[in-house]
Amino acid sequence: MPVYTMPVGKSDFAKIRTDGDYYIDKTDLIKQITSSGAEVTLFARPRRFGKSLNMSMLQHFFDIRENSEKLFEGLAVSKDKELCDNWMNKYPTILVSFKDVDGDDYESAADQLKGIISKLYESHKYLTEDNRFDEYEIEKFRSLLALNSSDVNLKDSLNFLTKLLYNKYHKQVILLIDEYDVPMAKGDAKGYYPQITGIMRLMLSQALKDNVYIKFAVLTGCLRIAKESIFTGLNNPKIYSILDYGFEEFFGFTDSEIDRLLADTGFTEYKEKIRQWYDGYRFGDTEIYCPWDVLNYVSDLQHKAGLEPKNYWANTSGNDIIRQYLESGINPQSDFETLLAGGCIRKTIAEDVTYRDLLSSEENFWSVLLMTGYLTVVPEKEVKDDNTPNDNGLYLRLVNNEIKELFSRTVVSWFKEKVMTEDRTELFGAIWNGDAETITDELCGFLGDSISFYDYHENFYHAFLTGLLSGMKGISVESNRETGTGRADVILKYPRKGLVAIFEFKSAKSEDEMDSKCNEALQQIETRKYSFPFRHSIIHKYGIAFFEKQCLVKNA
Repeated sequence: MPVYTMPVGKSDFAKIRTDGDYYIDKTDLIKQITSSGAEVTLFARPRRFGKSLNMSMLQHFFDIRENSEKLFEGLAVSKDKELCDNWMNKYPTILVSFKDVDGDDYESAADQLKGIISKLYESHKYLTEDNRFDEYEIEKFRSLLALNSSDVNLKDSLNFLTKLLYNKYHKQVILLIDEYDVPMAKGDAKGYYPQITGIMRLMLSQALKDNVYIKFAVLTGCLRIAKESIFTGLNNPKIYSILDYGFEEFFGFTDSEIDRLLADTGFTEYKEKIRQWYDGYRFGDTEIYCPWDVLNYVSDLQHKAGLEPKNYWANTSGNDIIRQYLESGINPQSDFETLLAGGCIRKTIAEDVTYRDLLSSEENFWSVLLMTGYLTVVPEKEVKDDNTPNDNGLYLRLVNNEIKELFSRTVVSWFKEKVMTEDRTELFGAIWNGDAETITDELCGFLGDSISFYDYHENFYHAFLTGLLSGMKGISVESNRETGTGRADVILKYPRKGLVAIFEFKSAKSEDEMDSKCNEALQQIETRKYSFPFRHSIIHKYGIAFFEKQCLVKNA
């Protein structure tokens, strides 16, 4: 069986093809774009779904300065001779990506924008050698190249470059803009949204609206952001969000593509694990796998077969959107719990939501979670609901195991940080005084404020309790520490006072079972001699039983 290299982290189509990396053929995208007749096409997809790779593929196919026949040899598009004769390397082409704009303030973000435009102009520096341009145009070009341009020139930079290319080649320009909304997302997260949106609006609108120099334009991003007037006034824009039909199979991997990949690499037995962890996205009515995750996992399997799936997507960027909402005070606790339990919720979705609207309503929050890849649409026929309302809502759930883990981890982290700000004086006083009844009341109160998972396994309660007991000055928390002849769930130590508290907890199946579970936990502390290493301290032993959001504490 051939050994294939997975193109993990590569978004340059030419490099993937020349390096001989494994490539799932998406070149039919070219045929659909050139036949659509749209002046501007926007593909709104979550991050890590091959947007940048597809844009690179389009650039290498169309760019008049290249000879790309060998790059596309054997791929689907090469079989359409008429298409290749009419389009391959026939048009001046601009590809610009804004995915790396991540300034902490507007000034640094603007500098990064200037750097991106400067690099773009550097790639077209040959234009300055053309004597058909006047002195003003050459000076403006050099200003944009040298990073000393004003905001006015920056806003006009893409439009100006299309004009120069048109004048050189006497052919309209194909304009490709990757991750157009990243600067606005970063601006919202870091407090300079109005300024960065203003400059991006003018830069994009001047390049796209009534620009006689462009043949067509293709943009990618996570959101469509129509409210910011970027697309207003365009003659023939076509916007494809994840809810729209058309082009579904070109971003991400389809089920048949996964089957072929696993057959080629010899990992067909991992199909079900890959489905549970990395499938579940729905674009239009097509089920889609996240390509970033699949390629990473297959690459890891090539190094060591038998590895379990893990969370690759979460590490590619921050998950501030969830934390922002948790910290906003608009706390849809029951919805979070339903999602974490594997259930679905019904919400009205606003496709035109902007990043700045994120925290203005629950509707906007769920909309952004859907568009950015945390949630997926569940078809109504798959929902067992005899009382489906007659509204415009959609059923939503967490996409797969990977997103559920990411969501759970973020919620647990937020809760741990949140409890650090709570007054836990009464709880700790009760622990050191052996007051099981007050401990019960305090823990029940904190459980009521937490976002639980409804699987109610002991690992949830473990995370809950260790988070609650952490962070108090002079008091250490040890989790699953070897002691006596076993491992105690939680040990709390207050060395300055010579105090130790040992906690063992059980998950009960009913409220009636809680008392016996407490006794079972206390018996385990004694049988396994958890207290023996601390026999010279004052020791408190607690058996705790949890049932859903209730708890019962007993001491020895």
